Amino acid sequence: MVTEHAAGRGAVLVTGGAGYIGAQTAKVLASKGWLPIVFDNLSSGHREAVQWGEFVHGDVRDGTALRDAIEGHGVTSVIHFAGLIEVGASVVRPDLFYEHNVAAVATLLRITRECSVDRIVFSSSAAVYGAGGGASGQPLREDGEKAPASPYGDTKLAAERMIAAHCAAFGHTAIALRYFNAAGADPEGLIGEAHYPETHLIPLAIAAGLGGGKPLTVFGRDFDTPDGACLRDFVHVCDLAEAHVAALQLPMQTGRFEAMNLGTGRGHSVLEVIAAVEQVIGNPVMHVVGPRRTGDPAVLVADPSRARARLGWTARCSSLNEIVADAVRWRRSPRYGPATAEPGRPSAAEHKV
Repeated sequence: MVTEHAAGRGAVLVTGGAGYIGAQTAKVLASKGWLPIVFDNLSSGHREAVQWGEFVHGDVRDGTALRDAIEGHGVTSVIHFAGLIEVGASVVRPDLFYEHNVAAVATLLRITRECSVDRIVFSSSAAVYGAGGGASGQPLREDGEKAPASPYGDTKLAAERMIAAHCAAFGHTAIALRYFNAAGADPEGLIGEAHYPETHLIPLAIAAGLGGGKPLTVFGRDFDTPDGACLRDFVHVCDLAEAHVAALQLPMQTGRFEAMNLGTGRGHSVLEVIAAVEQVIGNPVMHVVGPRRTGDPAVLVADPSRARARLGWTARCSSLNEIVADAVRWRRSPRYGPATAEPGRPSAAEHKV
């Protein structure tokens, strides 16, 4: 049996929908006729980001709250973003990451089964491949080696495997979307990246260039790359949101689980990012060169051919200049969230690439 979810016909529970990618996805859902039901405990999301659909304050670890939201709004599918994402924090508190990123998924799967919700789109990560996955410098494929280098990556891989087993056992369908480096902001400036503490390269580079952040650290200039800095695949948050909505509509065989990379297939170095930020803001980006971080590969780039073939998806807004321009526009006039580290509070120790 093949199931298909048609656009514009149903309420979608967007867990973590008050966050960076979740809010953008809610916007795209609404523009295509879906009703987003944003389910978020606001531990890291922002109530101001919920501008499309309806908001339900709740925690994905709470099965009763999930059931009430699904049944009360006639939810027919789920896009699951909610979880912890800081790689460094996962090393310090792996217990919290397994609770939020694995145990909570088990609760979500149980409730969706009991409520007959048969399509789940899961926010996964290229962290499932680990540092070794990029050792060859070749674009990463979905069937490549999985060797997560952090508890965060472990939890994403464990959740994927749990979802796949759930589909096989109960006849549901699911797609895991493995992001590479999410970046950029809503081109209209309505929603954007507002993490605290911020660990992502591009917003930290922008903060360093605008004078609101400490100098950026470039971790290593001795990689086997054209300029000696490591290469990463950056994909615009708008492109990520489009992929999630496309995944809702994909015809799939009953019981099927698929994983797909979301990236451009092209890497940009940390120095290229700095240059792009400098060009957009017109100021130098203060930076220093530090030693390599343990386990950092020279190149981490996606092979996005499966998403292109299965979803008809390509990264259309993900040129580095477009990503940086949108991120700078948001940073200069954020509508919510901390634009810089607050006085007296710790800032990020290192950026995530």
